[in-house]
Amino acid sequence: MKVNTNKASIYFILISIVLVFLDQFTKVLVKGFSLFGINHDGFYLGESISVIGDYLTITFVENPGMAFGIEFGAGKILLSLFSLLASIAIFWFLWKLEGHSRIVRTGVMLILSGAVGNFIDRMFYGLFYGESPLFYGNVVDFIRVDIPDIDIGSLYYTHWPVFNFADAYVTVGVIILLIFHKHIPTFSTIIGKDEKPNDNDPKDDDGQKTDI
Repeated sequence: MKVNTNKASIYFILISIVLVFLDQFTKVLVKGFSLFGINHDGFYLGESISVIGDYLTITFVENPGMAFGIEFGAGKILLSLFSLLASIAIFWFLWKLEGHSRIVRTGVMLILSGAVGNFIDRMFYGLFYGESPLFYGNVVDFIRVDIPDIDIGSLYYTHWPVFNFADAYVTVGVIILLIFHKHIPTFSTIIGKDEKPNDNDPKDDDGQKTDI
């Protein structure tokens, strides 16, 4: 049966807020902060401490652009603005998913949390830490996972690219949507032009659509 859609939407948004807070909390712990008379030095850039031997470490690096350190230079403001617009669009999509599959909403909620988490870095961190203007901040990464060495042509990796909680949210969210893509409603359904239920949606014993 369908859940109360308004309460469900608010529930997913509240979880997203908690996840964004967790992402930001871990980042400022790593980078350090001075606020309301509280000073925390954090890590120096490049510092690393072991969590599980060399397999998992906390290693402080800053990403000036997108994934894998792709830089945008002076055009970085476009990346920041795109992150803002993407976050708004994903929020709208999540809100419009009321009454649809819970697992799909979970995936979208995770992607939203990750997008907002990294957008905050780009938008405010440069200004907050006195390093760069608004929109030009660097993303804080700190989770380093060891992998078997990859040496293929010009590609050489000894570890997975350092990431943060926001990156993990997006990755898990995308994986969820790829696995359960058949339950993602069409755009026409989302905007209310097509009320025809998806034949692939699960049904209960009375033949009614149910949420996953």
